[in-house]
Amino acid sequence: MLIPTSGATCDIVVRKSRFIGISVPVTSQEAARESISEARQVYPDASHVVHSYILGPKGDIFSFSDDREPKNTAGRPVLEVLKGSGITNILVLVIRYFGGTKLGTGGLVHAYSGAAKEVLRLTPVEPMIETCEFSVLLAYEHYEQVKKALIDYHARDITESFETSVFLSGTIPKEHAETAARQVSDLTAGRSFLSTPKP
Repeated sequence: MLIPTSGATCDIVVRKSRFIGISVPVTSQEAARESISEARQVYPDASHVVHSYILGPKGDIFSFSDDREPKNTAGRPVLEVLKGSGITNILVLVIRYFGGTKLGTGGLVHAYSGAAKEVLRLTPVEPMIETCEFSVLLAYEHYEQVKKALIDYHARDITESFETSVFLSGTIPKEHAETAARQVSDLTAGRSFLSTPKP
């Protein structure tokens, strides 16, 4: 599976109706709902705010809405484009401004799926890497070296707490967890250990 590294937007016109495609990286249904709500506030005068999203390592969590368009002419076509893309953890919104000409069911399917394809074409992606959480408690003297090593092993979302010792936590690719743990032990002469969930 692929995941988006950032969002994208596109703007297409079909028989005087304007379709704005927006992709948003999301990792939860709550985040998707918040982004949908924000879009309704940003485009309050839009005729329709259609959405589809796919979540999870297997892309098996999904939702869509036609937002008052005829059933299965808007959100469902966008979802089918998403499913075919191999991208997960993504929300695609298509904002429609009605141009006065009815498109018919086939025209709507074509327009909404076209907007989805175009915004996905513009969305940067990378392979989804399975990660695990980590934490480590260490002396101040080892902080710089250990943090650099963790970054070298592609640790992300690192949070730091400085008290009598330094506490670091975050996520790290599972494939690097064991090697990183060994390096943390080596750098601290066996005084600190990288804790990760046991398989």
